[in-house]
Amino acid sequence: MQRHAIGCKWVFRIKQNHEGSINKYKARLVAKGFHQKHGFDYTETFSPVVKPDINNAFLNGLLEEEVYMVQPLGFVSTDSTLVCKLRKALYGLKQAPRAWFERLKAALVHFGFVPSRCDPPSMFTKHAIKQSTFILVYVDDIIITGSSKSFIHQLVQHLNLEFHLKDLGKLDYFLGIEVLHSDTGSLLLTQTKYIKDLLLKANMAGANSMASPMASNTKLSKYGSNYVPNPTFFRSIVGGLQYATVTRPEISYSVNKVCQFLSAPLEEHWKAVKHILRYLQGTLHHGLLLKPASTTVPLSLTGFCDADWASDPDDRRSTSGACIYLGPNLVNWWAKKQTLVARSSVKAEYRSLAQASAEILWMQSLLKELRVPISVPQVHCDNLSVVSLAHNPVLHSRTKHMELDIFFVREKVLNKSLHMELDIFFVREKVLNKSLVVSHIPAQYQWADILTKPLSTARFLELRDKLSVSDTPSV
Repeated sequence: MQRHAIGCKWVFRIKQNHEGSINKYKARLVAKGFHQKHGFDYTETFSPVVKPDINNAFLNGLLEEEVYMVQPLGFVSTDSTLVCKLRKALYGLKQAPRAWFERLKAALVHFGFVPSRCDPPSMFTKHAIKQSTFILVYVDDIIITGSSKSFIHQLVQHLNLEFHLKDLGKLDYFLGIEVLHSDTGSLLLTQTKYIKDLLLKANMAGANSMASPMASNTKLSKYGSNYVPNPTFFRSIVGGLQYATVTRPEISYSVNKVCQFLSAPLEEHWKAVKHILRYLQGTLHHGLLLKPASTTVPLSLTGFCDADWASDPDDRRSTSGACIYLGPNLVNWWAKKQTLVARSSVKAEYRSLAQASAEILWMQSLLKELRVPISVPQVHCDNLSVVSLAHNPVLHSRTKHMELDIFFVREKVLNKSLHMELDIFFVREKVLNKSLVVSHIPAQYQWADILTKPLSTARFLELRDKLSVSDTPSV
């Protein structure tokens, strides 16, 4: 097969610090990888997707395929018919991320690190006598943490021999997330600059603030008002809000709700988006607070799960919400619309419980791999019937109704209806073998309530504090 040289171009950008000042001017030669053909000049494109900074990381990747590129502008030989044969990866090539990662992985394994079994694409661990070191990789950015400062220094030196890198010191800015350190050891993760840029993009930098991201009486529907004039702009802003939930768990429900109307957004949906932006305008410096925990006793792994039954006015599907804490710190949360209609509140709550249980058990495996001691995980639910169902090994009347419902819909959605039946036995098995504790809590202590429905301002602010959202990095 005849080979063709792919094109290239220069890309110029200004890299800014988290406070908006100029860090440096960057010029990068980028290959036009969209001209490549799968199976011919590239095969796999996998890229693991978190602070030494590797300079020109992709240029360290070694190419296994035969790739040719036209001469770059400004560096053209006297013979313009010549082309460049690439021996190393170049930004823009489809296989460049994978080639770089394989090179980095080989270097880390040679230094004694092992890829994580629970999170193999991005995390590496190394355990030795009385010390542990963890590496988290996101493309060409690396976070290193561990119990031995001297070993981390050796590791950075080792990587510097293999790749040209910069040790940026204490972590303070990563992927748009600002890290504020306190004297007590607490960390406050914020996205102040990111949210300011999003407000500027939405032309709402000077908007009046709101006390909560969504009014308690809000009922959004795909019917009722005119379509927005610029749906692409709507999708862009909502997409930006999704990333803001990384450090702002209290807006997860509101953002999830407006995300359900991306295909045909209405004016009412845009009003809801502006309400969220107004709330963020008034809480720019809020973020997720992480507190130091005692290492003398095993850490607790605790989940809160909830569901708002048949809350969607268009299809009557329920909304699940959950938050999971490791010790005093919130480490995982979500607000999601369920994939099937629940014919009772028990079903809706049990699906939420099953999802939270599965996530907690995965986290338990991860923590075991990291050699972090934890007590038996617990999940709190405010529905007594669901808690009873999780503990009762006999299929009582409520379970029978669930099975009947499963057979009722199995003809059309067999692959999904089986999930409910499996959820029952999955949770029950974990409870019976004492690897999971499911307990009941009163509704007023259900912290996941903020992730399933719009709340009054007073209730929202109360639960926001429970999610460890703060504007100061103090305990």
